[in-house]
Amino acid sequence: MTDALFSGLLRLPTGPVDLSAIDTHAKPGFDGNKDDGERALADLGPELADMQEQLFAERTTGSTRRVLLVLQGMDTSGKGGVIRHAIGLVDPQGVRITSFKAPTEEELSHDFLWRIERAVPGPGYVGVFDRSHYEDVLIGRVRDIADEAEIERRYDAINAFEQGLVDDGVIIIKVMLHISADEQRERLLARLDDPTKHWKFNPGDIDERMLWSDYQEAYRIALERTNTPAAPWYVVPSDRKWYRNLAVAQLLREALLGLDLAWPEADFDVEEQRRRLTDETPIDAGTDSGTDKATDRTGPA
Repeated sequence: MTDALFSGLLRLPTGPVDLSAIDTHAKPGFDGNKDDGERALADLGPELADMQEQLFAERTTGSTRRVLLVLQGMDTSGKGGVIRHAIGLVDPQGVRITSFKAPTEEELSHDFLWRIERAVPGPGYVGVFDRSHYEDVLIGRVRDIADEAEIERRYDAINAFEQGLVDDGVIIIKVMLHISADEQRERLLARLDDPTKHWKFNPGDIDERMLWSDYQEAYRIALERTNTPAAPWYVVPSDRKWYRNLAVAQLLREALLGLDLAWPEADFDVEEQRRRLTDETPIDAGTDSGTDKATDRTGPA
């Protein structure tokens, strides 16, 4: 591990974007091998889990702070792998994962951001978007689902939407999982070679692969148009799965560290409650002790 922050190394600079200049096999911020990387990821677990629980606990004080991780990438780039291996390090009770598929008829009857707004995590949560509102300017552009004027409107709408989230206490981590065409081919072939992975294969993935250059151009434009100070983009080289997982976990760690989290102070007299417990009359076995009563303080253990 280097002393440089992953967020600084992976943050996309403002201005023109050239994805071909970003090495998909690189490992910025880490000089170890796969075994080292997997150990480093595991070592992050306790710290991440502790900070995530502090964030969840903070909501009992009226805080609106939360984290939203947006994962975008070509098929097989590893969105599911990141969720399992990086987000899986924290308590699932404090995580909200939304996977955006093709919109339903009801969703199509509203503006494209309608279904996104409904999935924004509540205070105290870490939200994860497996694909997101960016599908509407990626597929929308490549497949001509929307005309040029509408695509342009959507870039501005996304920027305004994300700024509003930030103003409301949301920390947004937007990650493009950047893989090469060669690596995607190998991963698709691996799915075909393994009968236990056939369920993950969709012949349509090859149709989309035939439009690789068009998608790279759509990503380039989307990244340029929506790489804002409030919600910058991070491009994570993802040909190495282990590095991808470590990098995203580090981005989450740095975002949580930036919140300067602390455990909420008790809003009651601790010593008085201690005395009540130590001086209480023994409870009869048949008496309802209240252990199953839900309160607003339930959450990650």
